[in-house]
Amino acid sequence: MTVFHLFNCAILTFGPHAVYYSATPLSEYGTLGTSIKASVVYLATALVKLICLATFLKVSESDSFDPYQEFLKALIGFVDVAGLYFALTQLTHRNISQNHKFQAVGLGWAFADSVLHRLAPLWVGARGLEFTWEYILQGLEANANLVLSISLAALGSLMWLRKNKPKTLIPIIYLCAGIVATMPSITSYLKRGLGWYFPKVVGFELFTSLVMAFISCQLFSACQRPSV
Repeated sequence: MTVFHLFNCAILTFGPHAVYYSATPLSEYGTLGTSIKASVVYLATALVKLICLATFLKVSESDSFDPYQEFLKALIGFVDVAGLYFALTQLTHRNISQNHKFQAVGLGWAFADSVLHRLAPLWVGARGLEFTWEYILQGLEANANLVLSISLAALGSLMWLRKNKPKTLIPIIYLCAGIVATMPSITSYLKRGLGWYFPKVVGFELFTSLVMAFISCQLFSACQRPSV
């Protein structure tokens, strides 16, 4: 039962990444190298964020919500945006379209995040003797993060790679990118400031990821239409 629970949680956490890669044209165009490069960039970005957090944030003695500390975390969180910018614009990619590029980068980014933040807790905790919903919820949270990462990569692709986008859509693109980039701070406020329990926070993340995916898809489609 313990191994079965671990296996189910692992499939729920990491399986959607493999399914997304194999079920979309990414596998046909051989974009695995792009995803691996994006994963490496994510790990470097995570190291920079860790150094910044250790340097500028003080250790809190309580678990209460500290607006100043969370503001600093949100600013440091924009290091992810800089990392995505590097992954989308500076890395050498195969001759793939912009559409496939941002998906491959977002997929690699989300997979590296899941491995870094969820593999060890899953391996240690899901093998426990008692059944718990925590690791199933973490798997669902990883799915939401996958959608949000691809959405942010799509928005970044529009900001940095699409030159002839409609001017009326530019503020919306930047606003949506800002919302997605600050999602960790938003969920932190929901947990610490409003006292939301983990299942409710995960539900919010899943709902928000679907909304941002829909908006990002519509923005990407609108920017691909020829201007009149």
